[in-house]
Amino acid sequence: MELKNSLSLSERVRGFLSKYTSKVEKNEVAFFAQKSSSNYHSIGNKRVLIDLNNLNRNQFISRHFRQVNEALDEGAMFIGCVQTHQQMRESRRINKIPVVKNLYNVIEFGVHRILPKLKYLGKGYKFFMRNGKRRLTKTEVLGRLVRYGFRIVEVEEDIDGKLFFAVEKNGAVKTDQKPSYGPLYKMPRIGKDGKLIHVYKFRTMHPYSEYLQDYILRNNGYAESGKPANDFRLTSWGKVMRKYWLDEIPQLINVVRGEMKIIGVRPVSHRYFEDIPAHIQSLRLKQKPGCIPPYVALNRASSKDSVLDAEETYLRLSKDRITRVDTGLVYLAFKNIVIKGKRSA
Repeated sequence: MELKNSLSLSERVRGFLSKYTSKVEKNEVAFFAQKSSSNYHSIGNKRVLIDLNNLNRNQFISRHFRQVNEALDEGAMFIGCVQTHQQMRESRRINKIPVVKNLYNVIEFGVHRILPKLKYLGKGYKFFMRNGKRRLTKTEVLGRLVRYGFRIVEVEEDIDGKLFFAVEKNGAVKTDQKPSYGPLYKMPRIGKDGKLIHVYKFRTMHPYSEYLQDYILRNNGYAESGKPANDFRLTSWGKVMRKYWLDEIPQLINVVRGEMKIIGVRPVSHRYFEDIPAHIQSLRLKQKPGCIPPYVALNRASSKDSVLDAEETYLRLSKDRITRVDTGLVYLAFKNIVIKGKRSA
């Protein structure tokens, strides 16, 4: 199918869409232009569904993505667009006024980032923001798509001031885990003997970030810090909290519950656990994870290899004398963090 100029689309938009429509027939594409009704119930078997209605105008995005999933067959493509929160900020004229800009950002954060997360006021926010001003982060949009059964194929972040995405239906809606919005976040992690535990942390990422870890690692791999590279899921305040270990404080809840201890290997996700060498996996499962990782106490670098090496050293040393080793490492960790100023990556 060829996209004609009469569609009133810019050259860049047509170029993006043509990647997925050039090799299919016209009757295999469902196209919804801006401000047209997105009624998917009667589209039939389509290989490509294009909806250029701005997602910022949609009050019920989760319901919207669910309907798209139900309307498409496995392997079909879905293409859409959104103006992200960051893109809205960059396009404001008020950004040129330093003091006013900062004040506006504080007010905007309260109205657009906190208010929508409140149980009762959130519904009112969605209603009043239906005119296209609803704030959505890149993380939230892509994370929702993955949750609702799509695989991210391509993302173009700046086409006519919007983010365009192309995703492929690869399954049903994921219902095994509900997304969280609050400041306190429970992360599913592997505990002793392979038992699943939920580790408490202060939120440092945008909502729906938990659905994007595989996508981030598949595309960006690991940074020298041992954490996912170019991780756009992190918030600006989250970076500060992580640097000074503040996001780790709620893990004391897990210590009280007997799921973790003060010093020990990091509690990691199933996805990260798969990238750990088998012999370290075996050692890890014999002990509870800890709040303070060994690389901090041993004053090692935070690269992935260095972290794993420190963990292996700790696990072998503490195999028969865990209390003595843990006591010594807690002292060293305190010394490195407080006196030497060691910071998290």
